[in-house]
Amino acid sequence: MTLLWIKALHVFFMVAWMSGLFYLPRLMVYHAQSDIQAVKDQFKIMEKRLWYFVTPFAVLTLVFGVWLISLYGKDWFVAAKWLHIKLTLVTALYAYHGYLFVLVRKFAKDENAHSSRFYRFLNEAPVLVVFIIIVLAIVKYL
Repeated sequence: MTLLWIKALHVFFMVAWMSGLFYLPRLMVYHAQSDIQAVKDQFKIMEKRLWYFVTPFAVLTLVFGVWLISLYGKDWFVAAKWLHIKLTLVTALYAYHGYLFVLVRKFAKDENAHSSRFYRFLNEAPVLVVFIIIVLAIVKYL
């Protein structure tokens, strides 16, 4: 029963984290399009608050994920090749999360160097990664 609760919490925090990661670059799209300083200042606040709001979800996703792996055991971990691919992709999402923080800081200093088109791509790129992670976790192929 504990395993199912840990898995449920892992999935919940992952969904909450991904919601923020999908929304933050969308804010950046609008921020990059704006020429009005008052609007830009409002986006700065929203971006910073959202990043700090979703970061604990990223940490809790990791905590419950590691806990799950420990519950399943070393032999399972070694044999689960799909999990190694998933963890590589998850590592990329954590790097993406960190990169968003870099961008939030650049926006805060009014040092944005990218177009709204760049942020549109940035907003859509992780969707495929998350799809592959979910397929790997459910189908457990490989």
